[in-house]
Amino acid sequence: MRPLFTFLTIITAFAAVAFVAQAEAPIYTERDGVGAGGYDVISYFTGGAPVRGSVEFTAQWRGASWYFSSAAHLAEFEKTPERYAPQYGGYCAWAIVKGSLAPGDPLVYQVVDGKLYLNYNRDIYQRWQANRTAFIKDADNIYPGLVTLKVL
Repeated sequence: MRPLFTFLTIITAFAAVAFVAQAEAPIYTERDGVGAGGYDVISYFTGGAPVRGSVEFTAQWRGASWYFSSAAHLAEFEKTPERYAPQYGGYCAWAIVKGSLAPGDPLVYQVVDGKLYLNYNRDIYQRWQANRTAFIKDADNIYPGLVTLKVL
């Protein structure tokens, strides 16, 4: 009877991990439920500085509200939100490599290979910048497991 109980326990544990892994990763929203600190995430990709969004142009995605500066930007985001949303749910890209979900500052950012990365502050940004390619590769591997652990 004991081997059957052990087997069922292991199967249940694997099923729970698989379920959590399929759950959506959290979006960093401070306390207001708004992604990217209320900045229009499309604006990061249009060449200038980030622009504040407006509640008038709001999308809901992955449990967060996302504000945009125009109806056109809202429509673009709604077509492919994964393309524009910050990597790692808006958490600090450098902190992910260190095994932490630290908040990302929407004014401390970089677009790399068409992806938006946020950092905690300018000092952390400088550290991340020193070995950015390796940090991105490592964070891409670490983040799914880190999120799974945090959700459990």
